[in-house]
Amino acid sequence: MSVAQYAVCSLAALLVATAAQAAQPQAKGGYPDRPIRLLIAQAPGGNADIIARALAEGMAERLGQNVVADNRPGASGIIATEMTVRATADGYTILLVPSSFGVNPAVTRKLPYDQLRDLAPITHVASAPNVLVVGPSLPIKSVADLIKAAKASPGKLTYGSSGNLGSPHLAGELFELMTGTDMVHVPYKGAATAMIDLIGGRISMSFASLPSAIAHIRAGKLNAIAVTSDRRFPLLPELPTLSESGLPGFETTAWQGLVAPAKTPPAILKRLNSEAGAVINQPAMRERMIQNGAIPIGSTPEELWDFARKQIEKWSKVVKAAGITPL
Repeated sequence: MSVAQYAVCSLAALLVATAAQAAQPQAKGGYPDRPIRLLIAQAPGGNADIIARALAEGMAERLGQNVVADNRPGASGIIATEMTVRATADGYTILLVPSSFGVNPAVTRKLPYDQLRDLAPITHVASAPNVLVVGPSLPIKSVADLIKAAKASPGKLTYGSSGNLGSPHLAGELFELMTGTDMVHVPYKGAATAMIDLIGGRISMSFASLPSAIAHIRAGKLNAIAVTSDRRFPLLPELPTLSESGLPGFETTAWQGLVAPAKTPPAILKRLNSEAGAVINQPAMRERMIQNGAIPIGSTPEELWDFARKQIEKWSKVVKAAGITPL
């Protein structure tokens, strides 16, 4: 081969290598070079939205690019999840999944994707307990009182929720299964309406989200009995867990996790995990989450997927035992 031929071949090889490298999403150093879209599977103004926007703000500062919050609510998170599954796996579309992620496989006959196969985990962001509250007119001061009252009058006590198959509803279903009681679920279109009817005595109780109930608890309009998490919540440290109150192992939360499309390059996933984790662990961010009724977590990708698998398994059993028909 002549010198000229060798030079031509070398140049061609260099051009091919350069083109191949350019076709790959770039990790730290080149990524990100444009704004990132953070899809939120819930409507603006809720707890998940507040957490997502705070996370987006903090990650933008660390990544040097805007992280744009984009609310795509509907169908228990399926709409936003499918958008993420179909997005280019380049690190520029990520999703804050809600706790319905662990319920949807049990209540949906055919999802348009395989959650654990078609998405890549980044980190477990936060977990928010529900609080078991009763109206002030009811002579119920403890979980034991509630179980006694429910067993004395099967089908009489009612519990309100912000909607079917959300964490307040599922907490009630789990409570009935673990206690052998029979109560009536009353779904509302949002937590605020449920709280109004509970205060007014039109329903008996609710496994409410902390943000929707805490002001009413502090004002004496509702009696708080227990929290649904596996440990006490910092804003209400005097309030026991249901597990402490005679139902060992009882635990339900509204949780959020950060995910990306499957096949997102590992280096990009590692960068996102690192930056999201750093934001979650900032003292100001942790305090902001707690004040909004959530416990900040931060985890490895593997820990998030292990948690998600356990949630899917748990709620599949509860949904089946409760006789809830998949849609």
